[in-house]
Amino acid sequence: MYDTLLSFGLIILAGIVFRQMRVGGLDANDIRSAINTCVLNLFVPALCLRIFYTSRLDFEAVLVPLVSSVTIVLSLFLSFLVYRLLDRWFKVNPSERGVFIIGSAFGNTTFLGLPVIVETFGQGAAKYVMYYDLFSTTPLLWLVAAQIASIHGTGKGVKLTQSIRTIALLPPLWGIAAGVVLKSVNITLPAFVLKSVTMLGDLVVPLMIFSIGLAITLPKIKHAWAVVPAVVIKLAAGPLIASKAAVAIGLKGVAMNSCIVEAAMPTMVVSLLIAARYNLDVSLSAFLIVVTTAVSFITLPFVVSLITG
Repeated sequence: MYDTLLSFGLIILAGIVFRQMRVGGLDANDIRSAINTCVLNLFVPALCLRIFYTSRLDFEAVLVPLVSSVTIVLSLFLSFLVYRLLDRWFKVNPSERGVFIIGSAFGNTTFLGLPVIVETFGQGAAKYVMYYDLFSTTPLLWLVAAQIASIHGTGKGVKLTQSIRTIALLPPLWGIAAGVVLKSVNITLPAFVLKSVTMLGDLVVPLMIFSIGLAITLPKIKHAWAVVPAVVIKLAAGPLIASKAAVAIGLKGVAMNSCIVEAAMPTMVVSLLIAARYNLDVSLSAFLIVVTTAVSFITLPFVVSLITG
């Protein structure tokens, strides 16, 4: 586990170096945008197609997203409550509070979660990442987090039809649909096609880890100590909630452990885009991502050791 995290750390460091040195004269944000576009529209859909074409869609496709949803909703509620109670000390404004609420509930379940889960539990566990993220985290991000961000940032909500349209057009979901349909009608893909989607899917992990490094900055933050409750909720309360929820609904084995590890992931990198889109404090969002990512290199091995030891 430590070797895996150290290798991830080295790739993240490479991304940081690229950002600071402007390798090739390219802006890091432009590189990251290009990588994320390719990953979202080609590499992840190919990965989803391969996973769901080669694996069986089972009842855990319902249970895992249920655990994810319970974890996210309870984390949102806990964060909202904590920051309301501590408002007299932190004196955060709405745009900052929105960052903390969202950042404490939505984790980096694909960008970091996928490689950690695969390295820890094997390739067979990759489907649980997709269940957790694409069947729950991503829909809740656009249905709930977008509403929270808009209310705290612009002062008004987001139309439900707009959120549903965003979700429906996500390429990874189309990759899942393609894999399920092809498997259900017993269509045998030519070897070269399956090899192609496998090669494309294999690019997801290193590119996503490298993208995290490109995204990391160290902005000046006025309320640095105010991130502490969000960090604790995201990295400690989250996996605890997930473990209790998994046990309560009868989830066991690798599926349950994958949910707990996913819940222990640091703040989602995409939350930075949500913050920018809905006028939240972008620098604070970046700072929270940096802090939770750094701390997770200590907490993640601890969580994994608890559930596998």
